[in-house]
Formats: sequence, structure tokens, C-alpha cells
Amino acid sequence: MSAPQTLTREDAEEAFCRATNSVVGSAERWAARVKSGLTDEALAEALRYELGIGGGSSGRDSLSVAYQGAGLKIWAGWAGWPLTPPILEDQRTVAFAREYYGISDPTDEQMSLF
Repeated sequence: MSAPQTLTREDAEEAFCRATNSVVGSAERWAARVKSGLTDEALAEALRYELGIGGGSSGRDSLSVAYQGAGLKIWAGWAGWPLTPPILEDQRTVAFAREYYGISDPTDEQMSLF
């Protein structure tokens, strides 16, 4: 039996993208959120909506992903189920979403230099 495959940044991004784009119309909602910007609280609420109660996917020789809105948790792994611990949770998920989607915080008083 071989050792479990280590998750890469690309694996984490794939898991995050699959988890936050599982609801119809998500691409349009994320585009609008990028345009308007969101506070951390509003971004957390958007993530809870997109993650929903929970879901996931797995397949032979593919990244296994599970997610739930409660706690903003996302799990990923190559070894199958169960996936523990979560790769993203709570504020880490909010920060990852802000970076991944490029969503600004309209209450951030530091001015952009560019």
C-alpha cells in the first residue's frame, strides 16, 4: 500500500472551486460579489449559501471533496473517505475565498496603490 498523496495548492484550489460552485448560478453570483466587494461577514454568509448544508464528490483516481456551510468547512484528499481534518474552516475559508476570487473588502480603509 502506497503513502497518501500530499495535497498541493492546486488541489486545494480545485477542492475550493468545486465546493463553492456546486449551486446553479454560482459563477454569476461570484462575479457580482467581485464587482461589489464584501465585508468578511457578508463573504462568510455568501460562502454558507454556496456550500449549503453539505455535499461532496469522489471518484476513482480523482480528488475527493466534501463541504458544509456550518463552520465553512471544506475537506479534500486523495486517499478516499473519511477526509479529516478540513483543509479550510471558518476564517481560513473566508480568507481563501477573498484571495481566490479577488473579492475586496469595501470597509478596508487602506487605499489601493494601483
